[in-house]
Amino acid sequence: MKNAAPKAIAVGHLIDEVLRRDRGRILSGLIARLGDFQLGEDALQEASMSALKHWSQEGIPRDPVAWLMKVGLNKGIDQIRSSQREAQRKNDLDLVAQDSQEQAGLDVAEVFPDERLRLIFTCCHPALEEKSRVALTLRTVCHLTTREIAAAFLDNEQTMGQRLSRAKAKIRSKGISFSVPEKGIWTDRLDTVLSTIYLIFTTGYVTEDKGPRYLCEEGIFLMRILHNLCPNDPEIEGALALMLLTDARRIARIDAEGALVPVEEQNETLWLSDAVTEARSILENAIERGQSGPFQIKAAITDCHMMRPKPDWLQIAFLYRALWHFEPTPVVALNWSVAMAETGQPELALQKMDELKPKLKSYQPWYAARAHVLEKLGEFNGANEAYLQAIETAPNDASRKLLERKVRALRQSC
Repeated sequence: MKNAAPKAIAVGHLIDEVLRRDRGRILSGLIARLGDFQLGEDALQEASMSALKHWSQEGIPRDPVAWLMKVGLNKGIDQIRSSQREAQRKNDLDLVAQDSQEQAGLDVAEVFPDERLRLIFTCCHPALEEKSRVALTLRTVCHLTTREIAAAFLDNEQTMGQRLSRAKAKIRSKGISFSVPEKGIWTDRLDTVLSTIYLIFTTGYVTEDKGPRYLCEEGIFLMRILHNLCPNDPEIEGALALMLLTDARRIARIDAEGALVPVEEQNETLWLSDAVTEARSILENAIERGQSGPFQIKAAITDCHMMRPKPDWLQIAFLYRALWHFEPTPVVALNWSVAMAETGQPELALQKMDELKPKLKSYQPWYAARAHVLEKLGEFNGANEAYLQAIETAPNDASRKLLERKVRALRQSC
């Protein structure tokens, strides 16, 4: 008995690892069979609790994922049986139970095909609010706790818990199907999924707080799942390449004083070379398919920023022009203007930026970009004022320190 506690702890760690790696697959299989989002989650939780008890006493099963899937399905069936709310649910129970008996001797891959693509599309359904899509995806596919998700988005745990509950209730009440969209709406729904996953990634990138669950890694993890389940889609490839290229620079983007280092000034020897090589290979494959899209273009822009000895600004300006056709937004126009300034057109760039002011007056990068262009034009007073406005609303300490350094350098040059 004296070894029981350490053994239970070891089993608990193993269960956590299995869920970290395969929670999305197990949960999606349960939801697909049981027909209810919350019921699938409850069944998996009960199966995990059973695993802690049985694996500690009887040893680890040959296939932990299969064990959790089968026990979870039985737990879900028990919940349906105990409720017996309506005749149709009873019929559903009979069908599910029969299906389970027929599959008892089959391999887990045959019993539960990988349904994570359906789970991701359900979590990222456009009927849900953007924040709810992000939270539900992190909770179900990535196995983040409600507390971890709340901390990432600066909410309290109770508020985030209520958001997750509302999202599940909305899926149930609106009859949102647990399915992959048909070809006719594939592109629009995929855009929502990619945007949701990319928002997870950029949230981690901006906060710069690795913590116990680094959101950049979670975003890449999700995009790799999507890429594996749906290979040869150029926009998925573009999004994955974009994340890998961006994350590859994480060590080089903050200097010893905690200031942000612009891409063109970074020490490229600090970049994760394997990630850069993989990303460029993926991006090349995507482009060769001849189906241009916004994530491919953004990945290409990021790659051009990383060119040495300096960024390929002409190509970047061309790419922003191409991106404008997909996303005619003020932010794209601002970045296009910055590229214009770097290609020898600072006057035109400033004109375009000033035209954008009504739409971007609350957008911090507009002030930072305008300050940079004004400095190029030798308008130091205006540049100083714009830098100070950018500093007031900087999104993090690293950005603030970079801008403060630029102000000091500007004043010394005057």
